[in-house]
Amino acid sequence: MDKKESNLILIIDFGSQYTQLIARRVRESGVYSLVKSNQITEKEFKNLSPIGIILSGGPNSVNSKTKYKLSNFIFNSGVPILGVCYGMQLIADFFGGKVMPSVKKEFGNAAFRITSKTALFKNIKNKNEFNVWMSHSDKVIKNPSGFKTIGCSKNTKNAAIYNAKKDIYCLQFHPEVTHTNNGKIIISNFLYEVCGCKKTWTTTNIIKDISCTLKDEVGDKKVILALSGGVDSTVVAALLNKALPKQLTCVFIDTGLMRKNEVQEVEDNISNKLGIKLVTVNAKSIFFKKLKGVTSPEKKRKIIGETFIRLFEAHAKKIKNIAFLAQGTIYPDIIESSSKDSNSDVIKSHHNVGGLPKKMKFKLVEPIKLLFKDEVRRIGKALKIPIKLIERHPFPGPGLAVRIIGEITQDKVSILQEVDNIFIEELHKNNLYRNISQALAVFLPIKSVGVMGDQRQYSYVVALRAVKTIDFMTATVSEIPYKILNIISTRIVNEVQGVSRVVYDVTSKPPGTIEWE
Repeated sequence: MDKKESNLILIIDFGSQYTQLIARRVRESGVYSLVKSNQITEKEFKNLSPIGIILSGGPNSVNSKTKYKLSNFIFNSGVPILGVCYGMQLIADFFGGKVMPSVKKEFGNAAFRITSKTALFKNIKNKNEFNVWMSHSDKVIKNPSGFKTIGCSKNTKNAAIYNAKKDIYCLQFHPEVTHTNNGKIIISNFLYEVCGCKKTWTTTNIIKDISCTLKDEVGDKKVILALSGGVDSTVVAALLNKALPKQLTCVFIDTGLMRKNEVQEVEDNISNKLGIKLVTVNAKSIFFKKLKGVTSPEKKRKIIGETFIRLFEAHAKKIKNIAFLAQGTIYPDIIESSSKDSNSDVIKSHHNVGGLPKKMKFKLVEPIKLLFKDEVRRIGKALKIPIKLIERHPFPGPGLAVRIIGEITQDKVSILQEVDNIFIEELHKNNLYRNISQALAVFLPIKSVGVMGDQRQYSYVVALRAVKTIDFMTATVSEIPYKILNIISTRIVNEVQGVSRVVYDVTSKPPGTIEWE
């Protein structure tokens, strides 16, 4: 993809939970952004040639011996910089200011007041006071030489500082979160008023860039797409079909671990509605045989990933000139972390790509690997993919295998498919589905006593889970009305043979994860 290098905002990550959100806010404003580690090299920096830099927040303290640092070349680059939270404190410390623990810490809402006019605060009407989101225990108590205060809060005198000569702005609060009023205006001002960015990051341009890159990368070779039937892989299929219409073969592996009626829906969406070449491989018996007796979540993933790729290789032998395997990897799967010892740049193994073996006969092509989920959905809509599919919740690569705790059997899969179908059906019926980021059902390897009519029975327990999230890094529980939960539970126990009890998971992320395995 053409990154529009002269119009790139570089976000340097210091471990903030909001780093991805900064990147998304910049892109929503029409400018391309990339997240990089604070260990970025000078060579990589020069290759990227950013037009602006944003330093993220983070859990560290500049007074710590193990604090995250930045090399001098960043500050000597002459590129405009916006420091947020820890980013502000790092800048203040670097240029000789003084950062100390705050007597009164600020976590959450705070009233912010602009004390001096700058380009960063242009077009903000309620300058006297507006709400912002703070999350800090340190604060700048003495500005560095050349910096002046441009905003304050009740507990923080220097809540925003600025160096006109160096074009460096610092904010103690987080403009990227929705809790901050005028946050979008502030970010937009940094992009357009300070950095002089152009609005080039649009859906139309993204599609054009991806198409050009695919033509250059793939050439006249043929591509097999590991189609899962979800949003990401379907959008990849549409993009590949647009750029390379006679070179794509979509292969859908029916693992037997899909949702109810998944195969029929995939075939209808891909073949009939989008007109894309599709081959369905019935491999249920192969997967169930390989998974027999396996209880380890990681082993399940690896077995499924290995089996997937071998089936693709076997099918590729039937088609001449297959050179590429396409996947729907997206940016949050591969985004880099700030800290040297972090593993967050490792792709999650429950994603399709996580189960791939080290040696493959194909080259990987991942057209949407630099896009966030909301960007993928916008592209899908532009490519006329059915709206029901575009709005579909994420579904793990290994399918129901990671939603069945313990050994996988056909009976357990059948039970979970029915439970899942009822859950999703009721969410749609009650207009809740679109307000939930991800909903799922989990099969538990335990039984509970129940009473059906006048008879006691000893059957399985299933768990329901629904969460709201912006970036899937953190999540809160969706508050489904009790009346609707009761309807769902009643339907499951009455309609699904083998289930006697339904529970609702109310664990946030963290400490829990969204999926159970």
